[in-house]
Amino acid sequence: MSNNNSILLIDPDFDPATSLNCSLIVKMGYDSFSYAIINKEKNKVIAVFDEQECEDVVKKLTDKIKTDSYLGLNFNDVKIASYSANLINIPTELYSEESLEANAQYFAEPHDGNLHVQAQPYFKFNSIFAFDKKTSAIFENFKDAKIYHESAGLLNLATTATDGLFLDFTVGSFSALFVKNGKVIFQKSYDIENTDEFNYYLLLIKNQLQITEETSIKLSGIIHEKDQRHNVISKYFTKTTMLLPQSDLALEALEDMPSHYYTTLLAIYKCV
Repeated sequence: MSNNNSILLIDPDFDPATSLNCSLIVKMGYDSFSYAIINKEKNKVIAVFDEQECEDVVKKLTDKIKTDSYLGLNFNDVKIASYSANLINIPTELYSEESLEANAQYFAEPHDGNLHVQAQPYFKFNSIFAFDKKTSAIFENFKDAKIYHESAGLLNLATTATDGLFLDFTVGSFSALFVKNGKVIFQKSYDIENTDEFNYYLLLIKNQLQITEETSIKLSGIIHEKDQRHNVISKYFTKTTMLLPQSDLALEALEDMPSHYYTTLLAIYKCV
């Protein structure tokens, strides 16, 4: 444990000299960041670091890069998924590279001018997103990193699960993804200060999207059965399950923590 907000889980047998056989996965959220090291040959999670309740995620991660020897290793590949309010989804049949720049006018916040595109063939749309200059500067620390929006992990999980409302939590925020008949109906992240705020946003989502109480609710991240947020969910829905990481990953390094904490982080490993 590094401090009250962070934790490092690591395979005691990990040899840093084998890092070229590994993938580094980094996830930057609204108020948190985490990373995982995965041995590609053994399909095994080697390490997970997680830091919650960050007032400035970019600064925290920048400082971590300077002091964390694992982040300085040479990896086979690096994938980084980061939160940004600048995200729009364009149906595949309407997407055109020639009009890519025109989509930037719909972004909610200033950005550095570099537009990223992530195809979602299962859901038949392309995600277009952009980051501010501070966030983009983080990417420069990792050679040839593949860049994704933070939602990539949750969308990847939704391609292998049945329809439902996916809720992924940090200590101070949550992301919602509603899939019906194999289509993404709704996708958004929320900053929440307390349980009452979460109750408000969840009820708003339920009512506006006309989600029934029998809808399957799939939970991941920092949430526990019978904690305050779980109790709120149970007021409105009868079917809740914890989303676990893909079963083909060896998870011995995570045995001391609930593995659903890191489901969306590890799902980024499967993104192409």
